[in-house]
Formats: sequence, C-alpha cells, structure tokens
Amino acid sequence: MPYTAARLIRQLRRLWVAPELGLLYHRRERRVRLLTSAMMMFMGVVWGLFFASKGLWLVVAMDGALFTFGLISLALTGLNRRQAANLVIFGSLLVIVIGNAVLLDPPNAMAPRSTHLYLLALGVAALVAFRDDDPRLRYGVALSCLGAFVVLAATTADLVPGYALPDDIRVPGTWLQTLAATTMLILLVHVLLTDATERSELEAELVQALVLHQFELHYQPQVDAQGQVLGAEALLRWQHPTRGLVMPGQFIDLAEQSGLIVPMGQWVLETACAQLQAWAQHPVRSHWCLAVNISQRQFRQPEFVPKLLELLQHHRFSPSRLELELTETMLVEDLDDIKLKMLTLAACGVTFSLDDFGTGYSSLSYLKRLPLNKLKIDQSFVADVLTEPNSAAIVRMVLALGSSMNLQVIAEGVETPEQRAFLLDNGCQQFQGYLFSRAVPVEGVEGWGWVNSALSSNIPNA
Repeated sequence: MPYTAARLIRQLRRLWVAPELGLLYHRRERRVRLLTSAMMMFMGVVWGLFFASKGLWLVVAMDGALFTFGLISLALTGLNRRQAANLVIFGSLLVIVIGNAVLLDPPNAMAPRSTHLYLLALGVAALVAFRDDDPRLRYGVALSCLGAFVVLAATTADLVPGYALPDDIRVPGTWLQTLAATTMLILLVHVLLTDATERSELEAELVQALVLHQFELHYQPQVDAQGQVLGAEALLRWQHPTRGLVMPGQFIDLAEQSGLIVPMGQWVLETACAQLQAWAQHPVRSHWCLAVNISQRQFRQPEFVPKLLELLQHHRFSPSRLELELTETMLVEDLDDIKLKMLTLAACGVTFSLDDFGTGYSSLSYLKRLPLNKLKIDQSFVADVLTEPNSAAIVRMVLALGSSMNLQVIAEGVETPEQRAFLLDNGCQQFQGYLFSRAVPVEGVEGWGWVNSALSSNIPNA
C-alpha cells in the first residue's frame, strides 16, 4: 500500500516524540535508528561532495549509495518497520565498509588499513539492533561483521589494485577512522550494558507490580450504529507508584520476552471474568460483552484452556459474553494446536475475534478453518480512510468479507464523525474509538450513558 509523504512525516514525528518511560530501551532504539539513517544521509552528501571535488568518482558512487540506503531506512523507520530498516542499515553498511576497505584502503608501509575497524562496532551494534529478533538473525549479522573484520585485519595484500586512495588522504584518515571506530565501539558497549541493566530493573519492577497489584484494567466501549453500548475492550494499565499511569506499549514487549506475560495475562482474565460477573447483575450491562487481548505466549501454554474453563465455572455469567482477541501473527505457527484450543473454548460458548485484521499474515484460509466470530479493522486503515483510496478499499473489502462469511466487523480507532459516517455508509455496524470514549477505569463506565444521546447530536470529539 503506498504511503503519502504527509503520513510518513506523521509517523516519524510519533516515533520521535512518543511518550517515554525512562527505563524502556525500545524508544531509545527507535531514535538511534532515526539518527543512524539521518547520519548515513548526511555523511553520504558530505563525503560525496568532498570526493567529487577531487574527481574520485568511485568513492562518490559509494557515498551516493550510502545516502540512498539511509533514505530507505529512514522511510522504513517512519513506517514502523523496524526489522526491515535494520536489515537495510546493516546490509548496506556491511557492503560499503567492505568495499571501501578492499578497493580504497589497502594496507601499505605509509598507511595501515583502518576502514575495517568499523566492522567491530557494526558487529556490536547488530547485537543491540536485533536483540528482539530471531537469535539466528541477531548472531548471523553480528558474526558476518566480525568475520569480515578478521579477514580484512589478517590480509595485507592489495586484493584489487589500482583503486587505492592517495596516501596524503589515507594517512590522516587512518587516525580519524581509528579514533571514530574506537569511540563508536565504546559507546555501543555502554549501550549494551545500560540496556541490560534497564531491562533487569524493569523486569524486577514488573514482578513487583504483579505482587503489589499495581496493574488495573481500563475499559473502552464498543457501540452499535445507534450508539448503544454493546460491551467493551479491556485494556491493561500499570499504575506505577512514581511514574503514574503507564501504557501497555511501554512494558508489554519485555513482559512477553521475559515470560511475565503469562501471569499478567492470567490476572487480566481473572479480573475480566469477575467484571463480567458483576455486570451480569446489572439491569443495563447484563448483556455487555468484554473483549480481552490474548498474547501469543499465553495462548500457547498447555494449561491455558483448563485454567480458563476453571474461571468460567467459578464465575456466574454467560461464557458467550467473553471475547478473546487473537492477532494474525499468532496464526502463523501451530495452527492445528490453536484451532483445537479455539474449538474447545467455542464449544463452551467463548467467542473469538481477529484483531488488527489486514496488517499481518492474513490468509482467508484462517477465516474458513477457525471458529472466529468477529474481525477488527485496524485503526491504521480507519485513520486514513478519508484520505487514502487504498485504505478505503481495504475497509470496504473487510466489511464485504465479513458480511459474506457471516462475521461481525468492528472498526477500531474511530476518532471523527466523518470516519464513522464513511464506515456506516459501507455497512459497518460496530465501532470503537476516541469519538465515543477513551479507555476509562471501571468507575468511569457510569459515564457511558451519554454515548447514545450524543450520537443524535453529531457526537462531540472525545
């Protein structure tokens, strides 16, 4: 799907000014990636102009490639494609550094090779940049950099004669590059140590938060075309004693990696079931459904289904009012196991929705094979539905697909009356977003009575 320049700028700004928890490494990592991309572009221009003035056009071509790849990685970062941006950065830098070391920087009696020193820093940087990816990718990139460093450091021959830079440029360059590469290496080792400390401290705080009951659920209403509340989505919040209310995007990733997401997810399910039981006694809320996000790691636990069935037996409410939200990325592996668990729970009345539909590894075969009840249109499509024809086409396609397969469809992230009107005109009957209400503590649910009356007077922007 093509992205407009305006949307890219919005995404870059969100990445740079996003609210930040001091101990959360991933915000800094995003900023480092933005700065790295910008630095590649800057260095490409500066060195390109310098070597162009000396007529060294091979070097200018390499600097042009450096600028181009910096621009590509900047765009990918702006579109929140972290792994792709990292691959572009490391792949291009690895090739350019090796090319410079072999062609332009062969060792001689006047000037030893120095360009290859950057490969040490690049190898350490790979451990930082790919720490959340498959270990094979993480260590594969790092070992490629270190392996190339060893080969170039041990080789004294001019492998491709005839392209070496003049010694009057290489001699001062050796001092500058050695100093720069050493400084980069020290800084990256510092980042590794700092991140390890921060992750350890944050993990300890998450454990403490579980023990001291610092987590709480907030609820965002889901409404129909007339503005009647159909239910809500339960959203996790961390009431930190010193930082205040912390949003899940600032700790969920680490909880997933550390395994803490399993007890956290169990607490969320227990709290949601208790809330559904309380609502079952209320004359207005007795029919409300409650959607709960389930993590991949949590759902794959062998005891997930038995524990949930035990919760359903313990609490008095209709299981059909509990909706488990799965993501498309969960369906890539072990589909048969996922299907068996879903069928077991569906037999007891639990319903399922597919969250962020259209953003991941979507396959129509999932819709046919799995006992799904609802599709959620991702808010990224809803946000651009009035300005981008492709987003509008995707929304129409999802709505038509849901209708033809007898699946409910809900649009999340609805923020303006115009977005709601577009969705209504195309057959959407369920909505969620700031237009109706932000996520509120359970006490704030009392204020949801305004939604229906507000719809009749063009819903103020919440």
